[in-house]
Amino acid sequence: MKTAIVETVFGKARGYEEKGVQIWKGIPYAKPPIGPLRFRPPELPEPWAGVKDCTQFGPIAWQPPVELMDFLGNPAENMDEDCLNLNIWTPGADGERRPVMVWIHGGAFANGAGSAPSYDGSAFAKNGDVVVVTINYRLGALGFLYLGEMGGEKYEASGNCGILDQIAALKWVKENIAAFGGDPDCVTIFGESAGAMSVAALLSSPAASGLFHKAILESGAANFTATPERAAKNARRILETLGLEKKDVAKLAEVPAKNLAEAVNSLPFMSLLPVTDGIVLPEHPERALENAAKDIPVLIGTNKDEYRLFTVFNPVWKRQDPKEMQDVFQKTFAKYWDALSAKITDPSAFTQELYDRIMTYFVFTGPALKLADTRAQTGEKVWMYQFDWESPVYNGTLKACHALEIPFVWHTLEQPGTENLTGNAPGRHALADRMHQAWIAFAQNGDPNCSLLPEWPPYNTRQRPAMIFGQDCRVEKDPHQAERALWGGLGE
Repeated sequence: MKTAIVETVFGKARGYEEKGVQIWKGIPYAKPPIGPLRFRPPELPEPWAGVKDCTQFGPIAWQPPVELMDFLGNPAENMDEDCLNLNIWTPGADGERRPVMVWIHGGAFANGAGSAPSYDGSAFAKNGDVVVVTINYRLGALGFLYLGEMGGEKYEASGNCGILDQIAALKWVKENIAAFGGDPDCVTIFGESAGAMSVAALLSSPAASGLFHKAILESGAANFTATPERAAKNARRILETLGLEKKDVAKLAEVPAKNLAEAVNSLPFMSLLPVTDGIVLPEHPERALENAAKDIPVLIGTNKDEYRLFTVFNPVWKRQDPKEMQDVFQKTFAKYWDALSAKITDPSAFTQELYDRIMTYFVFTGPALKLADTRAQTGEKVWMYQFDWESPVYNGTLKACHALEIPFVWHTLEQPGTENLTGNAPGRHALADRMHQAWIAFAQNGDPNCSLLPEWPPYNTRQRPAMIFGQDCRVEKDPHQAERALWGGLGE
């Protein structure tokens, strides 16, 4: 293995070269957020003496085991509170100024890691002459537990520690990436699911201003945040789960990280979110983006059947009991059941297919359209896509589900475990070529047009053009028109 050594601001780091790509893993970008730094904003790492070995992935954030994450190739292994590290793939640490792509992983703000096999940056480095960075950030209670209400000023930003970690990583990139052959003035942030929601938060946060220049949001937008009131209620529930009272907030520093990670299971799914705390996020990102992030091109899109990933293994839909299926609808949409039931008068229509369609629009497509509309209406450059390619695994029941586009974007279809999601269908590599090159073009030029695709016009609110990624790639005008008409006002 050929060694590669780079001088960072904090000391020398040893990486290695593999098949023409230089790789560094587990570089610390902040101090370990432990002891008195738990629930606190990240601080600069301590300089180190000698040459730090950065040939192995660092620890990932503490997180509860989730079967779905294992299925997606993101096992909860090698966890530690000392998790604020990043990984770099580059064509060469040679003084060139290449475009930089910084990836923020998904996982509902409670799971995931930048070291997942699908996020191997070698293909980007080789095919696009770009530098790729993947990061870990604090998750769950350690990253998004808002203690400002009960702990006061000391904890006022605790609900956004995970976002502050991402900002700290971007500051590290700005200061150090030139040593790895990257251009600190040409940085694209991109993420999927909670990673894309993080990108939206960064677009709207004054603290992230100037740290990146383009943004890609895959299957996530600006809608998922928590108010301080809701976040404080979640924090009280976590304390109760841990056997603590509101006055015991200081004792949270003594709770084992594993227990804090698992305490998230006492809350409904995806309760711990970035908080509109008036500091890191001064206002809701959807409102902030009406004025923030000027002159930053945005590429945003969703998958045709996003929510199928979350229902395909649910026994409720396999039993096909009409009453049970309607109960799922009524429970999920309790706040606007009257509006929904007025649209659906036939009880036999309450099927898995309909549930997936509504949830895909409500959770993913609708918010993406709203963000795209906001960007276009304020004169900013934005491009939109929809991923339509359907996986053949499980007899095709996954369809074009959530997370399916990731190995196509990264061109990591051959990574171990990826076939569990994508199968081995012919034509998938050709689609990966097209998506991969579009993302590279966007990182290079702020425009996803490339020679492998038909002309891709910017999004506008008149024709609403979107690139459809499927067996054949094409541009469609307003592909979400029918869904928008049916469900557009459902959650409003």
